Amino acid sequence: MATLRNSSKSINNSGFSANTSAEGGRLVNKDGTINLKKTGMSFLDRMSWYHLLLRLSRVKFLLFVFLFYTVVNTLFAFIYVTIGIEHLKGTDAGGSLANQFQQAFFFSSQTLTTVGYGHISPEGLVANVVASLESFAGIMSFALVTGLFFARFSRPKAYLKFSEHILVAPHKGGTALMCRVASQKNNHLTDAQAQATIAFHVAEEGRRVTKFFQLPLEISSVNSLALSWTIVHLIDEQSPLWGFSEADLQQSDIEVMVGVKAFDDHYSNTVQQRTSYDASELVYGAKFLPAFQRSADGSHTLLELDKLDRYERVKIESNSFNAAVTTAN
Repeated sequence: MATLRNSSKSINNSGFSANTSAEGGRLVNKDGTINLKKTGMSFLDRMSWYHLLLRLSRVKFLLFVFLFYTVVNTLFAFIYVTIGIEHLKGTDAGGSLANQFQQAFFFSSQTLTTVGYGHISPEGLVANVVASLESFAGIMSFALVTGLFFARFSRPKAYLKFSEHILVAPHKGGTALMCRVASQKNNHLTDAQAQATIAFHVAEEGRRVTKFFQLPLEISSVNSLALSWTIVHLIDEQSPLWGFSEADLQQSDIEVMVGVKAFDDHYSNTVQQRTSYDASELVYGAKFLPAFQRSADGSHTLLELDKLDRYERVKIESNSFNAAVTTAN
């Protein structure tokens, strides 16, 4: 198996530990999040609810808001039933406990949202105090929910789609490591910059360690990310992958982390997104197929996002450290 070349200088500023035995799984998940869980403090101390609610999916966020609304109404309904349903003018106090709770629950929902249809109203000091507190809680909570909705809607996001695989492909008489990225929404990204880092989990002095290497890119920035962008690292004498065969790459415990940062002129802000590829997602001897073409009427360019990961197999013939490339039939 090929070994790391001395000409490839490892980096120590990756933000990750070099102690492989202390790590579990990949360093960066496919969606760009860090594969990390924190302990040593209480759940409330290490949890940022604001960040959690911003990162939740739309469905989970709506379910959370609905659950919060239901729990608060249920709590106040229990309070109204406890102090006596007869203190809510317009209710049927002679019904069953379930019927009384139902009436209290819907009165609570009207009070919490400050709708107030007028059919039921509090009567007496205790009931009015509880209803006043609930109205105050409703104003505060819905202000927070409205703020979260706006923050989720207005939060800058890159909306980048990366290819599912990273390829070792023929390139300029040799080989290169390639992945592809495109903007998947109708936003326009400019001044895009890409970085790639590879992590090798290797044995050194009887223990497993992680070595990180910056992968120089053939083109590290583009003025406009209008079409798809193939990010290319040339595997030459300066590359940490120089001399690795297909078997070496398949047997290596590696992870390639790719990040893209760009300026979104709609948000007037810088956005970024990252992903990672492990050895199982690396395809040796393949090249990407075109992902865009001219429209049928010739009036515009058609970017086909479903073809971003499409590739075809090619044959790479290597002679020592010099790669001669031939296309497979």
